[in-house]
Amino acid sequence: MPVQLGPIGGWSAMFTERFLKGKRGVDLEPAERLRLEAAITEIQTLEPRKILVRAGDPLHQSTLLLEGIMSRYIDDRNGLRQLVAIHVPGDFLDLHGFPLKVLDHDVATMTAVTVALVPHVELDAITQEMPQLTRKLWHATLIDAAIHRAWLFRLGRLDAVGRVAHFLCETNARLISAGLSDGRRFALGLTQADLAEICGLTNVHVNRVLRHLREERLCVFRSSLVEIAEPRKLAARGQFDPAYLYIDDLPTLSPPSVARPSP
Repeated sequence: MPVQLGPIGGWSAMFTERFLKGKRGVDLEPAERLRLEAAITEIQTLEPRKILVRAGDPLHQSTLLLEGIMSRYIDDRNGLRQLVAIHVPGDFLDLHGFPLKVLDHDVATMTAVTVALVPHVELDAITQEMPQLTRKLWHATLIDAAIHRAWLFRLGRLDAVGRVAHFLCETNARLISAGLSDGRRFALGLTQADLAEICGLTNVHVNRVLRHLREERLCVFRSSLVEIAEPRKLAARGQFDPAYLYIDDLPTLSPPSVARPSP
């Protein structure tokens, strides 16, 4: 199926609704929303497993994810990929490509997606016209960096159950912010194999982990639907603290307080 292009239409409202929604201290002013809407020049609908941006290619626009799930990844010399980020609706997923003009990784769809394209010339104009909005765009890249650090922690320090628990808690929090989760139930259009790749595990190992979480009555992942029975307990199992996401009003997702060791 070829890429479908279309006018902005009603999508601009969804873009302004989800971008930075629920993020602490960065509410968009009406004028800022209008300016961002005006910066969108194109909407694209893409099929699953399609590359949108290739590493090393010149980059002249940045991408807002409106619907679906996308990933960033790096291929090794044998062509096997390492995922380095997952993006959900509302993410400005390659905004850092604006100053760099090139990415050191590929950007691809994991599910069917709808994206809004913002040319870098429009972002140049925004930086000159609206410094407060520029700082809010920068804020989005800083949250992105915080998520990267959590990704390193998850893969480097947690066991298999902890990795899956942490990722599901993080995704739940991000989707709550986007208005796509009620805190206990959300759609996640990923396969078990995708989850294995995200968490650095084998498919067989992830199957065991999901069974363990189900038997412990913490969480069920079935048919692209995640149901979290015990958000706090799942957060504790994954050592998940949502503070790094800078999202307002997520007390039910925080694990019980524990004493930290002295440095």
